[in-house]
Amino acid sequence: MLTIFGKRTYGGFCDHVGRRDFLTIGGMALGGLAMPELLRAESRPGARSHKAIINVFLPGGPPHLDMFDMKPDAPAEIRGEYSPIQTNVPGIEFCELFPRLAKMADKFAIIRSLSDSDGEHSAYQCMTGHRRSQQQPPGGWPSFGAWLSKLQGNANPAVPPNISLMYRCGNFGWGDSGDGGFLGLGHSPFKVVDREASEKRKTDNMTLQGITLERLRDRDSLRASLDQFRRSADTTGSMEGIDAFSQKAMGILTSNKLADALDLNLEDPKNLEKYGVDDPAFERDGAPRMVRNFCVARRLVEAGARVVSMNFIRWDWHGGDGMNYVNSKRDFPLLDTGLSALLEDLHQRGLDRDVSVVVWGEFGRTPRINGMNSRDHWPQANTALIAGGGMRVGQVIGKTNKYAEYPVDRPVKFQEVFATLYAKAGLNLNTRQFDLRGRPQYLVEPGNEPIRELI
Repeated sequence: MLTIFGKRTYGGFCDHVGRRDFLTIGGMALGGLAMPELLRAESRPGARSHKAIINVFLPGGPPHLDMFDMKPDAPAEIRGEYSPIQTNVPGIEFCELFPRLAKMADKFAIIRSLSDSDGEHSAYQCMTGHRRSQQQPPGGWPSFGAWLSKLQGNANPAVPPNISLMYRCGNFGWGDSGDGGFLGLGHSPFKVVDREASEKRKTDNMTLQGITLERLRDRDSLRASLDQFRRSADTTGSMEGIDAFSQKAMGILTSNKLADALDLNLEDPKNLEKYGVDDPAFERDGAPRMVRNFCVARRLVEAGARVVSMNFIRWDWHGGDGMNYVNSKRDFPLLDTGLSALLEDLHQRGLDRDVSVVVWGEFGRTPRINGMNSRDHWPQANTALIAGGGMRVGQVIGKTNKYAEYPVDRPVKFQEVFATLYAKAGLNLNTRQFDLRGRPQYLVEPGNEPIRELI
């Protein structure tokens, strides 16, 4: 993150920098507006509604059979311990540990037939739509948030368009929200959480020397300091990102909007209560149970973010006797509470037509329970929940066979999900950008269209 210091005072920190004499803003990925555009945007009265996406990644591979694709008529070693309950949509059933979501199943759709999971313990496919095992273009595939940052820019000059609430995990792939790829570092996610202190939203510090708060209005001094910063940085392809940073930081410097969006003390306590209580402890190599980040995500899109990505809990439960059921009894209710509160808030605020939500993991789980009463990795079938964006919800898309081993009706690819999200965010799927070798690249690979049932 970039820190700009004010004049030195005493009685503050041990380095004599007063607590109120510095201003801190986040890292290298603000995306969107050049400085003249940003300053013009700051002068415009009022705020405009905008399209946005909240991507909820469940690291580790959640068990689809125990959640939203139950097989109650299968043998015990397939169906598991849980019973289904009826939702408010006739014919659709969920696990009994999702009572709140069951009461609002008309507000989202379940995709039961994701068919092309890569099988890797990583968020990569859920962040880019591509398999890591595929050949990448020079510079790499951009995250989906980078595409929105590049093509749509800032909805509000004080808030980065692409924000990550992804905690850095012991398993690196579970905390990786992607980057700008060939679109440049300037469109990488703006990271506001870290592993060391999940109760504090922070990133690594980077200090811009020679500029104080008192000198911010001196544009020549600011430009000179940024030029010095640029010259001292590496020249290995990150210059484009640093240029974007130097051009686009002023909106955050001149507003409290981002900080206010992250401050849950400003949320109605009664509304915040329905999200549940955070547990900032990290479990092994996964993400913490920060259930109120569902509320933070909503506040960020309200403030102007176009994309918010978050990771939630650790879903890799096959390493111990019965851990699939021990952990799911604890964690299914947390997902039920946080996600239902988010969807309810979006509807109550009239944001459900503009804000899309997708919830998924990197793969599903084995239909047959293993010798330790748990389920192993299973990329052949996967499930996703998708909501908002003005989509046609209250339905199930696709079907797996009687043991949930593989799709038998309407197989869906990750690229089709992203095509749907891009379309609902207002992007033209025929838009192309050029990679570092000058080759045209599209948001999704040709032949992948939005999911017709949702559009």
